Amino acid sequence: MHLMRLVGYARLREQLDLPTVPVIREARAGATTRILETADAVLFPRKVAPAEDAPALAHVLFALKHEGVNLAILAGALPAILQTDLQAELDGQPNSRYSRIAALLWEHFTGNTLTPRQSNKVPYVDLFDSVRYYTAEPGRLYPRWRVRFNGLGSLDQCVTVHRTDAIQAVLDMDIFARMDAFIATVGKDLLDRALNWAYLSETEKSFEIERERPTMDKSERFVRLLHHAHERRPLDETYLTELQNDIISNPYDQAMQYRSEQNWLRRGGHGAASVTYVPPHPDDVPALMEGLESFANSPPRNLDPLIVASVVSFWFVFIHPFMDGNGRLSRFLIHHTLCRSGKMAKGFLLPVSVAIKRHESDYLAALESFSKPVRALWRVWAIGDHEFDCQTTAGSTPYRYWDATSCVEFGVRMVKEALEHDLQAETQFLQGYDQVVRRVEAEFDVRNHDLATLIASCFREKGRISNRWRKQLGTRVQPDAFDAIEAAVREVFFAEAGAS
Repeated sequence: MHLMRLVGYARLREQLDLPTVPVIREARAGATTRILETADAVLFPRKVAPAEDAPALAHVLFALKHEGVNLAILAGALPAILQTDLQAELDGQPNSRYSRIAALLWEHFTGNTLTPRQSNKVPYVDLFDSVRYYTAEPGRLYPRWRVRFNGLGSLDQCVTVHRTDAIQAVLDMDIFARMDAFIATVGKDLLDRALNWAYLSETEKSFEIERERPTMDKSERFVRLLHHAHERRPLDETYLTELQNDIISNPYDQAMQYRSEQNWLRRGGHGAASVTYVPPHPDDVPALMEGLESFANSPPRNLDPLIVASVVSFWFVFIHPFMDGNGRLSRFLIHHTLCRSGKMAKGFLLPVSVAIKRHESDYLAALESFSKPVRALWRVWAIGDHEFDCQTTAGSTPYRYWDATSCVEFGVRMVKEALEHDLQAETQFLQGYDQVVRRVEAEFDVRNHDLATLIASCFREKGRISNRWRKQLGTRVQPDAFDAIEAAVREVFFAEAGAS
């Protein structure tokens, strides 16, 4: 394996010293007779790969054919290729799919012009392979090169999402059909109570993810924000700034527009090492947000809303357009996107943050799939206890072209769990709760709020009321009533567990 040499995108990144995130699975050439995939590389026979002294163009064409599309690396590599070299390739292989794709991208990234040589009858080719990636249909035609751009976004700003079994398994379940079936089988009163729990729990957990304990005012603000999701307003700077103001109670942190200063995220520690992520330079934020807004407001018609919601949420938090409130707004955008898709019933809400909070380490891993390699592209110096100087040569490219696969895998799984685990579990609890109340009230008079407290506590303790509650409420709840509550909770909630 040590004799293997880099080819394709990894070679371009190394050879041209491109300030881009590393290739997840490097292409290597060497002593193998067939193409082999390993955990972190794809191995190619020497005869398939470019020669050791091959120019950058050969690696571009090899990468497009064998590795898919990495626009971040292509944005840096193609301008390094001489116009005469690429034109000679086009003259010699006028109908080549990969030469035409390279030509389209070269023109886009350089602003210069090549001369097409292909026949006008040659079929259009897709920029992104729909077998490898989730793509946009019908896409945009570029007649000069007979290439169809079918990426998620535009040539200026585009994410990639690989087709994986994990994503497809959730999409095949048709979450929205299951949502409609759930609504149809639950009575209005029970649904209203479950949704009331969902709005409050979504608020609580979204703050907990940010390590905050919300005041009553903050909680009420966020609940109102969640209800705004059903307005289906298109995203723009004015609307997002209004939303940021709605959830930030400190007037000094309320934004008037997208941020005009550099920010950074820190974890415990001292100096530059404590900075775990650096969002894009403020001068780049307006264009980046314009691209995100365009994708969110007019997503590809064929793309499942669960993918759109995940991309929009993570893309927003990576751009970090405000100095505060980005995390909560990013999770709000999941609800906003699902509502704008038209597939979310009016007033319905999936408690996605409840699921995220339960899988917080996975959430961090999804965030770090982007933030860690991007942080490595920045040089950060501490210039005070709370101030840092952040510099990068990568510009906005890492934030415009990135692989969202890990983020989408996590996002669609959380939506699934929010429906099937959290909302349905709460509904089942409410149904059982009503049964327990009816049984106890048939024999005893217990104050409503005392009964609610005791049932919830008994449920958490798997059918037992603690001595603390017996003592604390013993002056107004009969001893037999305590026993009746325990018996009812065990029979309603834990009978099957006891039988097994």
